[in-house]
Order: sequence, then C-alpha cells, then structure tokens
Amino acid sequence: MNRLRFTIKFIRHFLSAKNTHGFGVHSPYVFHFIKFVINSKSFYYKFSAIEKIRLSMKKDRRVLNVVDYGTGTKKNKSIAGITSKSVKSAKYGQLLFKLSNYIKARSILELGTSLGITTSYLASASSASRVVSLEGSTEIADVAIENFKLLNINNIKIVTGNIDITLSEVLNEYDQLDLVFIDANHKSTAVLSYFEMCLKKIHKESIIVVDDIYWSPDMEKAWRGIKENPRVTATIDLFQLGIVFFNSDLYKKHYKMRY
Repeated sequence: MNRLRFTIKFIRHFLSAKNTHGFGVHSPYVFHFIKFVINSKSFYYKFSAIEKIRLSMKKDRRVLNVVDYGTGTKKNKSIAGITSKSVKSAKYGQLLFKLSNYIKARSILELGTSLGITTSYLASASSASRVVSLEGSTEIADVAIENFKLLNINNIKIVTGNIDITLSEVLNEYDQLDLVFIDANHKSTAVLSYFEMCLKKIHKESIIVVDDIYWSPDMEKAWRGIKENPRVTATIDLFQLGIVFFNSDLYKKHYKMRY
C-alpha cells in the first residue's frame, strides 16, 4: 500500500462523502440501515472481551511463519505486528457485529480469518449463527482458535489452505449465505473471483462486505467491478470497506459516506 496515495484518497473521500445520518436518503431500506447499523452507538458486552484479546495480542511477541498465497511468499511475523498492522480496528469489527445482528445473519462466511478478531465479532452477534472462516496460514489460524476458546465462542469453523481452492469446497456446504466478509487476497482478479463465486449462494437480503477497497489502484478496480455487477442493487462506500446489497426492491445507487 502506498501511504501517500492512500492519504490523498482518504482526504478526497472525506470531502466528497456525506454524513447525513440517513436523512436525504430516499430508500427506506438504506435509510434504516444507515440509522440502525452505521450510525448506531450501541455497545454490547462482548465488545470489551474481544478488545481485551486485541490488547493482549499487541503485546504478544511470538513469531509465526506466515504463508501468503497471494504473493507465493513466506514471512516471519510477530503476533504483535500482525495485530497492529493487519487486524481491523474495533470500530469496523463492531460495525460487522451490528450489521450481522441487524440482518439476523445465520449463515456467515469470512475470507481471511487473520487472528480472529473480526471473526469473533461476526460470531458473537448470535450464538445461533454458523460462521465459517477461511485462512491461508495454519499458524495464524491456530492463534485465532486460541482466541475463540478464550472468548468461549463455539460457532466458528476455520478452514485452512489456499482460498482459491478451499472456497469452492466450502460453498458446496451452504444452501445460502446471509453475510460474507471478503478480506483475503488483495488482487482484483482474486477479489472479483471470490465475489462471483459467493453470488451463487446469496439471496435478496444477503450482504457482502469487501475490505480495503482503496488499498491499491487494483483494489479500486475490483470495487468498480463489483458495483457494476448487474445483481448488485446498492452499495455503501465507507472508504475502509464497501457494503454491497442485492435487494431487488432497491433502485441502483451507490452511496459514499464518512465513518
């Protein structure tokens, strides 16, 4: 990621995006979503426990051998370093919790477990949900499993290996998907491929969330491709991530918001 480019993009987004708390949005569905998810200030007891795990990992100096299937490389990375650089902030983890809670998601798929923080937020919204999370690195997945045990979260299944291979196998286990969070390979070809594969299992009320949509020009290309997909009826661009809707009652519209 080019930091200067990213900063310039953020400033442009901030200046052009709206923060109307939903007012001025003509779609009742999107208005309620903005009001009760994006602008919700609700705090749930599970948040504190998950953030306690995050703080612990920021001090964890254990070194993991991480396989990156996107680049075909192996690197040694500390848990503290991964937590600081790669794990989504509390703000966005809690947004995923609220989103899952709002749509009452029961079948949830995450591409890219990392250390399990966002996975824990997704799974904590309801113990009745089933979360399957795909992770390339076995050593990272092992730490995530440790964290799930500490949090007493029992509705998560992790599948390790190259997501290009494991995704199709996992999708065969689903009749439909309520919520998908894509945070894995940051190449447009991979992101668009994952998106298209997941489309086979979505329904009218499904939501797909794509992380790091401004990470690189290539990720911006992926985000444009997703918005142009004929099955997509609306999107919300929060800069750090994009939210994709498929509700056929919506008029095709793309919202850009500050968050």
